[in-house]
Amino acid sequence: MIPRRAPSPIDKLAVAVVHEPARSVNTYAPLPAGAREEALRFLLQTAADAGVTLVATKPDGDGERRLGQAWPFPSPFQVSVRTVSITDGVDRVEARARRSLERLGLPRGDTLLVSSAGDLAGAEGRALWDRLEALKTRGLYRRIGFRAALEDGPALLARRFQPDVVELPINLLDQRAQHSGVLAELAALDVAVHARSVFADGLLFISGESLPPEAAGHAHALSRIRRRLAEARIDPMQATLAYVMGLPEVSAVIASVASAAELRAVVAAANAQTPALDWSALQLEPATAAGGSSLHGRGRVSSAA
Repeated sequence: MIPRRAPSPIDKLAVAVVHEPARSVNTYAPLPAGAREEALRFLLQTAADAGVTLVATKPDGDGERRLGQAWPFPSPFQVSVRTVSITDGVDRVEARARRSLERLGLPRGDTLLVSSAGDLAGAEGRALWDRLEALKTRGLYRRIGFRAALEDGPALLARRFQPDVVELPINLLDQRAQHSGVLAELAALDVAVHARSVFADGLLFISGESLPPEAAGHAHALSRIRRRLAEARIDPMQATLAYVMGLPEVSAVIASVASAAELRAVVAAANAQTPALDWSALQLEPATAAGGSSLHGRGRVSSAA
């Protein structure tokens, strides 16, 4: 009998591959197409070697097709797929969810997520959910769920639709999902939580002068938080990963990466010893965090990371 290994932080780590040229290649010396494909294959192989098992995808652009051509063989990955907007109707949503698997070169996916909670709140919300349940019943996706912000009332939606998975923005700066009780409510409903925006658009890695205009009002608080981390000799990436990965209700922590080098940095930070910190002292004031769109972006790792 083979003994079970001890749990690892990497068990929770998921990746979302950033395909935009500004992130994925050197702006001053763009890579040719063949080199970009090789870089993607190297990134995915690095993820596989590190023990990452979940890749989060989105239907816009050419990212799904690129991933489908670059998986290691045999692929160790499960995939999380997003729906397109319900604007063009539920038939279009279902067809595109099937098409996503074709583009990814996979017979089935792990998770299918409604891309916006607003699609479920509208008049066709129930019809949309019925289509997702039908795809799950047919075995095309193992689990279904939705992406939401805290303002969408994810626990209320979960009670209504009974999803398998809910994806939420959760990070060190914006801890409302934990302190508002939303994570506990979802856990009580037996809903798995995937955390996105875990790096809060890299705000902890940017100096005050370089902050985007919409985040300028957070400059003093961010400086205070960075100072506390520096005094504790804790890297910001290590701290924010440790906070989210330490939440027992969170089953997957999605880190957006554009290269194998970024992924290696994330893996090293995730594997670092968990710091003994007062996490609540490292968040932005709840009232400030609630209004900051900068905290609810794509959760990117900044180049400084």
